[in-house]
Amino acid sequence: MRGHVPRLTALAVPVYAELLSGVVASVVGTLWVAGLGGAAVAAVTLAGTVENLLLGLVLVVASGTSVRLSQALGAGDRAEADRTARAAWRLCACGSLAIAVPGFLLRDQLAGAFLDGEAAARAAEYFTVAFPAFALFFGQRVADELFKGAGDTRTPMRVALLSNALLLVLDPLLILGAGPVPALGVPGAALALTVSRAIALAVTLRLRGRLRGRLRGRLQGRLRQRTGAAGGVRAAAARIVRAGTPFGLDFTARMAVGTAQLGLVAGFGVAAVAGYGVGYRVLLVVTMAFYALRQAAAIEAARLTGAGETGALRALHRDTGRLAALLGAGAVVLSAALAVPLTALFTDDPAVAAQSVGFLRMAALYLLPYALVVALGGIHQAAGAGRPLVLAVLLGLGVQLAASAGLSGPLGVSGVWLGPAVGAVLQLALLLLLARRRAATPVEAPAVEAPAAEPSRELQPADRGAAAWTSTNSSTPDRKPVGRATSAGTGCTSTVAAGG
Repeated sequence: MRGHVPRLTALAVPVYAELLSGVVASVVGTLWVAGLGGAAVAAVTLAGTVENLLLGLVLVVASGTSVRLSQALGAGDRAEADRTARAAWRLCACGSLAIAVPGFLLRDQLAGAFLDGEAAARAAEYFTVAFPAFALFFGQRVADELFKGAGDTRTPMRVALLSNALLLVLDPLLILGAGPVPALGVPGAALALTVSRAIALAVTLRLRGRLRGRLRGRLQGRLRQRTGAAGGVRAAAARIVRAGTPFGLDFTARMAVGTAQLGLVAGFGVAAVAGYGVGYRVLLVVTMAFYALRQAAAIEAARLTGAGETGALRALHRDTGRLAALLGAGAVVLSAALAVPLTALFTDDPAVAAQSVGFLRMAALYLLPYALVVALGGIHQAAGAGRPLVLAVLLGLGVQLAASAGLSGPLGVSGVWLGPAVGAVLQLALLLLLARRRAATPVEAPAVEAPAAEPSRELQPADRGAAAWTSTNSSTPDRKPVGRATSAGTGCTSTVAAGG
């Protein structure tokens, strides 16, 4: 019996395509900027780093929205699903303002804190365009997670493919200019990203509107009313933040440790840093699959938690572990056996190639436990065990960093690359311990109220998903988004960028 595997695969494959398209667009965009010189590359790199840091805050709302919507739909609680959608948009509006306004006003200081001279000036120009458009980034993440929370990962994939295809066209046009279009340089990269995201968000909202109109009559009275979470939109917003905080903390912690890891590698010279960069890009192809499975597992886990299906949740944990182990084993083979030919696709510098091959072969030691940690972590976070999981992740990452620093003395740069394996094994051990403790704690099914006047079948996942979009005054935002973030093509890649 295949259990949850077909459902997990159907959810995860579109997410993987979405992430992969972001990586391709980011790499191509960087190549266009590289033609402007080192100052331009430094400016866009800083912008990308700032957006990745801000993504940790965005994920609190976006991931929390997906989890809470899935739980509400799993419980058949239409009222809570509607409150969640409205609360998500209000959090998006407030968060966008809280980030975009000070970011725009302090753009020169932010650029000058990390860069100087021409690079700082170019970064400030990028921020001048990017921060006012931050709500496009935030809004797209929220809209995507509303679809995903409803069990639809294909629509976000299609929108991401559209957005990144537009970016591939707009980047050279606005950065380098063509015909009557002037060459805008670094601000052109920010403008290209803004335009592509604006079109993508408009399409997303249009798709949501058509779905709401088409299904409103068909779904009327079909949901069972259940006693769910109490309170209004403000209480729903607080529940979103509680559910999403572990996701944001997990991402931010991994980003911070990855940055510190890079600092350790930098102590061994430019070739080591370049080799690490090449190897890291190769690994993105496989680690994105881990994160795609994580999103799929989290969506299903939240739905089953809302429905109170304890047995199915345990089966989901088992099937997710098997899929993650399969992906991890494939990544190990890819990293260990194909390190040389894969590196040759990116560089012909012997010193850099040697460092990249060494990194990839050492990475084979941690990819399997890392795949399990990433994928199974999504289940625990969506099922309400986010706090102990984050503590386990923080402990594991701390040990990873300490191991990398300690082993770098006797083993050189190979010791730095060995640290992630130590951290991943410890995280996996703590995660399995957490799973055993939770196995004895049943998931309580939501209480059911008296049936509605016209009882009908309980919604199938697709119908349940549409419910959050069909009620009057549902998730349409009262205010237009205001502002949005940085860096060409990072919108989809940021999810996996914390993988270190």
